[in-house]
This record gives sequence, C-alpha cells and structure tokens, in this order.
Amino acid sequence: MATIAYKDQLTTVETAKELGLLPEEFEKIKSTLGRVPNFTELSIYSVMWSEHCSYKNSIIWLKTLPKDGPAMLVKAGEENAGLVDIGDGLACAFKIESHNHPSALEPYQGAATGVGGINRDIFTMGARPIAQLNSLRFGNIESEKTKWLVKGVVKGIGDYGNAFGIPTVGGEVFFDDCYNVNPLVNAMSVGIVKKGETISATSYGEGNPVFIVGSSTGKDGIAGAAFASKNITEESAKDLPAVQVGDPFQEKLLLEASLEIIKTGAVIGMQDMGAAGITCSTSEMSAKGEHGMEIWLDKVPTRQAGMHPFEILLSESQERMLIVVKKGEEEKVFRVFDKWDLNCEQIGVVTKGNSLKYFFHGEKVAEVPAISLVLGGDAPVYTREYKEPASYAESKKFKIDSVKEPTDLKTVMLYLASHPNLASKRWIYNQYDSMVGTVNMSTNNPSDAAIVNIKGSKKALVMTVDCNSRYVNADPEIGCAIAVCEAARNIVCSGGTPSAVTNCLNFGNPYNPEVYWQFVGAIKGMGSACTKLQTPVTGGNVSFYNQSSYEGPVFPTPTIGMIGILEDKKFQTPLGFKNEGDLIYLVGKQVNDISSSEYIYSFHKLKNTPAPYFNLDEEYNLQKGISAVIRKNLIHSAHDLSDGGLFMALLESAMIQDLGFEIKTNSSLRKDAYLFGEAQSRAIISVSAANKTNFEAELKNSGVAFENIGTVKGKGIVIDGTNYGSIADFAKPYNTSIENKLN
Repeated sequence: MATIAYKDQLTTVETAKELGLLPEEFEKIKSTLGRVPNFTELSIYSVMWSEHCSYKNSIIWLKTLPKDGPAMLVKAGEENAGLVDIGDGLACAFKIESHNHPSALEPYQGAATGVGGINRDIFTMGARPIAQLNSLRFGNIESEKTKWLVKGVVKGIGDYGNAFGIPTVGGEVFFDDCYNVNPLVNAMSVGIVKKGETISATSYGEGNPVFIVGSSTGKDGIAGAAFASKNITEESAKDLPAVQVGDPFQEKLLLEASLEIIKTGAVIGMQDMGAAGITCSTSEMSAKGEHGMEIWLDKVPTRQAGMHPFEILLSESQERMLIVVKKGEEEKVFRVFDKWDLNCEQIGVVTKGNSLKYFFHGEKVAEVPAISLVLGGDAPVYTREYKEPASYAESKKFKIDSVKEPTDLKTVMLYLASHPNLASKRWIYNQYDSMVGTVNMSTNNPSDAAIVNIKGSKKALVMTVDCNSRYVNADPEIGCAIAVCEAARNIVCSGGTPSAVTNCLNFGNPYNPEVYWQFVGAIKGMGSACTKLQTPVTGGNVSFYNQSSYEGPVFPTPTIGMIGILEDKKFQTPLGFKNEGDLIYLVGKQVNDISSSEYIYSFHKLKNTPAPYFNLDEEYNLQKGISAVIRKNLIHSAHDLSDGGLFMALLESAMIQDLGFEIKTNSSLRKDAYLFGEAQSRAIISVSAANKTNFEAELKNSGVAFENIGTVKGKGIVIDGTNYGSIADFAKPYNTSIENKLN
C-alpha cells in the first residue's frame, strides 16, 4: 500500500476538533489558505491558535492594562520579556510564566522546565539572569497527593535553579482544597543587560541563514501548548508526552553561548523555543520582521529516529534557540557553539514575503502565512460572555457581629502561627540556593521583598511575587488590586520604589461565564492599581483551564511579579525589630474587619465573606508616607500587614532577633479584628524613641493615620497586659509546621 505524502494528508472538521480547534476556526483556516489544510498545517494552527499561544480569549482585556511609563524600554508583547530602565546605563528584563498542567502530571520535570523556560526568555534578549522567584499553589497539605506534588515541584525548582547557578531569592506558597487536582507553578526570572545591547526576537533579510542551536529535538513536549489549553481530567495522564524534560547543565552552556554570540554582532534575531517549539519561533520571528522562512525539518538534530514533520514542529524539547544570522557571518556562529559543545545547525533561510514553507527530505509538507498564526495577526480574538456568580452577592451579607469573639486568644495565635499558609516556608526555600552569585542582600537581613545587588552601583533591585487568591475569589476586582498594592507595599517597606509589573493570570475555563467574570474583574482591578501606583504592565502569561472536570476551577489567581529600584543601598529596610525599647507603630487606617482573613476562613471555617477592607487612595498615601520616613532615616524596621494580620506581622518581626513586644489594642475595635483582621494598607514600623517626634510629624504631613501601639520589649508577647508566652513558644510551631505536615 502506497504511503500518502504529508502534503496530501488532508483534514476534516473532525480532525480539527480532535486537535482542540473549533469548527469555525477550521473554516477560517481554510479561508486563509484558500484550501483544506493538510495534517501538518492543521497541527501548526492547533498550537498557535491555542489559548496558551494566541490569548484568543484574553487579549481583548489585556489590551486595557496600562503599558506606558517613564522607565519602559519594551512594551508588553513586543519581546520575550519586559524591559525597564534602571539607570546607570543598565536595563532590567523580567517575566513570570506558568507551568501548571505539566506540574500537575509530572511535578519534578514540570516545575524544572518552567524554571528553564522563563530563564531562556530573559537571556534570549541578551540579559544575564541574576535572580529567580516563584509562586506556588497546592491543595490540602494533609493529602498524599499534595505531599507528592509539593516535594516534586520543590525539588524540580531547586535542582534546576541550583544547577543553572541563579539564586532563588523570593516567592510564596499557598494551600487550599481548590488546588487539589490542579496546582499552580509560576516561575519568575530577572536579568540585567546594558542598554543598547539587547537582541530582538525578529527575522529579516532575504537569504539570511536560520539556525537551531542547543539541545536535540525529541518527542517530549509535543503539543504542550494545546495540552495547557484544556481542563485537567482523569485522562490527562495520557498527555505525559506533552511534559518536557529539562537539562540545567545544557541550559547553562546555552546561556553562555547565547550571550557570547550576541556580542559578535552576527545575530539578526533570537528566540527561545518554548510553547509550540519551532512552530512558534519561526512564525513569531517572521511575522515581527515581516519576512518569511524556508525551513528544512530533516536538518533539525533529533533524539529519536523516524519523527514526523508535525512532531518536529510541535516538540517543546528544552534548551533550544532559533537564531537568524547575517549572511556571510555563519562561521562566527559555528565557532561559538562548537566552543560550548552545543548543536548548531542551519535549518533554513529567510525569504521575501510572509510565507513559512516547511520541507522534509525535499517535500514541502506545509505552507502557511506567518501573520495568520500570531497574536496581533490573524489569530482569532473572542469576546466571551461573563456573569456574576450568586456567591458574590451572598458574600456581601456577611456581618462581623455574626462571629463570636474568641475568649482564648492564645489558641487562635498558635493556630495561625502553625497554619501552612502563614507558617515559615523554610523547609521549601532551604532546598533553593539563595546565595549563588553573591547578589542576594536579603537572605541574612530579611525584608518584605527580596533585594538583589547590582555590582558596581549604589543601587539594588527589589523584587517580589504576590497574590492572595482567597481575596480574588471573594472579589476579583478588589482582590487583584490588593495583589498589586501588596507587591508594591512590600517593595516600599524594603526601601525601594516600585517600577513595573509582570503577571501570571491563572484562571479556570474561559468558556464558563462565572470564571470569565473573575478574569474581567481581575484585569479591571489590576489596571486601576497599576495606574494609581504608576507601575505599568510589561507582559506576562495567561493560564486558563486550571480546573478539573470533577472539582471545578481553582481560585482565580492573578499572580503579580513586581520589580523596584533601591536607589541607594543605605535605604535598605529590614522587617525585623532591631533594638529593645524601640517604639512600635501601627501605620494606616484601623477598621473593624475580619473579612476573607485566614482567621475567618480557616479558624472559623467561614468560606464566603467579602474581600478585606481596601481603599486605593489610602494605599497610595501609605506608601508615600513609608517611603518618606525611610529616606529621612527615621525608622529601624518596616513590615506590611497582610496574611494573618497584625499578630503575624508582629510575630515575624519579633522572631528575626528573638525580640519580644508589649502592645495595647484599640478598644474601639473588636480584639480579633485588631489582631487577626487583614484590612489592607497597613504596616508596623519600629522607631527609636529619639526619632519619635520627627517620625510622627512626617506621617502627619503625608496624611497617614498612625498609632503608637507599644514597644519592643523582652522576649515574650504581652498584649493588653496579658503575657501569652515567649517568642520561642510560637517560633517552634511556626518553623516546623510545614515540614512536619509534609513528612
């Protein structure tokens, strides 16, 4: 029986549906091509028009986010990562992305390749990665599956990042039953490059050679982008080939080779092969440079014999780059990659026009217009229906008086101190190397955000990832605005000035109107907060379909990655109390609020309450006030109030140097609201008695409310004259809770 040529393997609407395309999308493809696509061509569209690559269900709202700012060098969507000016002739490239679905099936490789992929986005632009962060969400910590996922994800992140040689300087970990099936693994990378020495993900110049460099191509990761664009089901284990396999040592070689080849001046453009592999890199570079390519797939180095063209095109094998080189300068490329013992093969040429032509042993197996594949080109764009869920209106009925105040405060304190969402994550972060490269300034002097040294400069970078998804689930607009503001507040309390945002938007199925309502609300909240704080959005990642067929969607989780500038290292501000006798101030408006706190959600088991009190103008004033007292050298420490409220903020500040505190609560508020409520736009600040007058005067000038609530004193916890025990009594469960639960 004769073998059918690849070009003649024509498809039907049923084929399209099997590949995740809609019937109307199949018709659009036929219209674009002027014919019925063959299987290879339809496979190309199936990944490039997946939600993961095209943002077809989100781009209409993403375009509403603020993207302009005085420090912006690259706007969202223009390159592989955001780029902002940090002064002294330097720029910072940074981005956050998800690797949720792969991590749900194979946590070690799923998390490891997430780290590898986000770092490639940074050094593909010519920036050297200097720091990594992550945001992790898991299900019930008591379940065996969650324990398996946590251990696999953490080991994957640690093994890859440690071997690659980039410190992990910050992050967050959150547990809730909604993530039982679908954990979230968001990885962020930050790099530095000299202004003017970046490289673009573009292709132009007829006849310029196209190279694939780095690792060989295998069947791992095939159709990974499409896999990430559907729900997790009981059949998802069959998609394991869509999970990539990483090699951090190969990535380290690729990093050095890529930065070296850029310096030769031979490179026209460069793009890493992440989602959709060769398909994505060839189409996006060609569309941006308004040229076409002729690609010879049989020239691609492969790890397995007999791979079909669609497998080579769709493979997401890791540690690979596509490079377009100036014709006549090929030898420079060969020399560099030979030096680093990496594959370097010419697999095509740049052509005039807009067509991507893929050949396999002389047969043209696919021909598609580059512009028809990409975001901002002819990829479909949808406006989805959304509606408010009944639970939202129901949550507004909550009254604080319906909750009886506890008579035993110490029981609540110990419960919160040992809760996995509030307790120390040291069992996790001790598996990460936080000091490699000697850039981390906050490991031994903890602050609300990570501080990373810029060598040879008086400046430093400040960075954080933040999102309380419980707040976003309660009220997407307010909750996402809070996520932005908490990230900025952490940077401000550490002595920095917020600069810009990257985001990782983790939601359920966008075809669910209630899920899409969450998404729209989150975008609105992010937009308002970023506009107010002047922190433009540089880009990021949308991850829909984070839900299972039997447990529903995860909490809406718009993770905010933010960077800021510490303009002078002398302004670095720790979170820990410094001296006995220092005055403790609670800064910000105090309200009688326990909504959506860990206290109400976990201790009282009330799962549907409004978002905590929040006012954007008050937040703005608070941050300006804290920044002012830091720059006038009036304080010893600053720590924002967030998860766990005032009590957890005081405990965390006290444990750094085992310094206790003695405070009085405000009698106009419920004691549980005062101690455990999570009303926003607040911080605790310690001040020497000598600076009391000047500190208070500065806050008054800033229009910020404040209370002197007590002093740093002894080694115990005294509240309203009652001794609740030593700091050590609480430090033990705080430091050992997660390790004990996981082992």
